[in-house]
Amino acid sequence: MVRVRGTIAAKTRRKKVLKAASGQFGKRSTNYRQAIKSVIKGMTYEYRDRKVRKREFRRLWIVRISAACQENGINYSRFIKGLDDANVEVNRKVLSELAISSPDAFKELVKVAQGAESKPKKAAADKKTTA
Repeated sequence: MVRVRGTIAAKTRRKKVLKAASGQFGKRSTNYRQAIKSVIKGMTYEYRDRKVRKREFRRLWIVRISAACQENGINYSRFIKGLDDANVEVNRKVLSELAISSPDAFKELVKVAQGAESKPKKAAADKKTTA
């Protein structure tokens, strides 16, 4: 039987790992065994940080909205609750952009939230009478 050498497959596999490890410091970018460890670790961080990025952006948007709310005399939680009561479906990313780029539009949203907050909900009143 003919002997099969796997040099081409092995070479491509190694090249792929070393290319992914390029930019690493020292032997991590040239030594195959070190590069494998480095690439696996890097992929783990990459996977984890895709989730973390979403959290960090949401925190940033909340901080921006909260600062704009303080300028308009309402706190963040009452603002969000008022928008929810008024059935205004705007996500935090858009609210954050509105707070930065057009404060007048944000001020209108604050008025809407305050108006919805002051009105008692009919459904809540019904629940109290039946319970």
